[in-house]
Amino acid sequence: MAKQTLEFEKPIIELEQKVEEMRKLSGQLDIADEISKLESRISELRTDIYSNLTRWQRVQLARHPERPYTLDYINLMTTDFIELHGDRHFGDDHAVVGGFAKLDGKTVMVIGQQKGRDTKSNIYRNFGMPNPEGYRKALRLMKLAEKFGKPVVTLLDTPGAYPGIEAEERGQAEAIARNLFEMAQLRVPIVVAIIGEGASGGALGLGVGDRILMMENSWYSVIAPESCSSILWRSWDYKEQAAEALKLTAVDLLEQKIIDRIIPEPLGGAHKNPAAAADTLKKILAEELAVLLKVKPEKLVEARIAKFGAMGSYSGK
Repeated sequence: MAKQTLEFEKPIIELEQKVEEMRKLSGQLDIADEISKLESRISELRTDIYSNLTRWQRVQLARHPERPYTLDYINLMTTDFIELHGDRHFGDDHAVVGGFAKLDGKTVMVIGQQKGRDTKSNIYRNFGMPNPEGYRKALRLMKLAEKFGKPVVTLLDTPGAYPGIEAEERGQAEAIARNLFEMAQLRVPIVVAIIGEGASGGALGLGVGDRILMMENSWYSVIAPESCSSILWRSWDYKEQAAEALKLTAVDLLEQKIIDRIIPEPLGGAHKNPAAAADTLKKILAEELAVLLKVKPEKLVEARIAKFGAMGSYSGK
């Protein structure tokens, strides 16, 4: 796959190309000092750009085609993963993957949406957009985890639930609503991590948990910026303004108390160093689970319901 460069990254790429050109000449000319100065400039520029990203730029990073997906994180941070298939009602949705795995030596049920890397795999994974059977498979696995007293980890990364007529015919809205209802009452710890795109009910169908974590360059919102722009301005041209208005970044949502913790990423995004990103995610998941596993099931459910019930509350004057 060809490397993709985002618009705001171009100044860095241009300087890196200059450094490469200078290195080729270094055998003929004494330009080591100039190369060193340029490398320092690149480092400063990279830090400056990635420390001041707009909300739309973070949306672009969350969608980067080289960004780690659910199966990448599972492979990097767990062992002994056993994928389980099917919802026992209709079929097996390849946009949702899940199964038992060992995280830091302890068994967990890990479930998440999975995108593809190319045209063939994107068609196979339905671009990470689950059908009703995907949500029902996820619920079946969560109930299995509850039966054996194992915690649940969900990894959210979807542009939304599949909106096709066949999905509606099979009960898309009911499947998502059922997951919200059942997850609220699940008697084992649930830790949710938004690793990329967290769009609308498609993400929320796996998003009810005791702790909600969010990768630094992910986004989580009731609607995608382009769709919001289309509704409000009758055009996709205002997607950047829509992203600003939606306040969909990790910092925004931590401030609004929608999420509990931000997971730092390597400079430039998780795709720059997937192993480091996975290592950070693994450590934080292990920390959160260690605390939650000490809580009695009744208290877990009570606190979880109270947590989500408090969202969006206000006091009028």
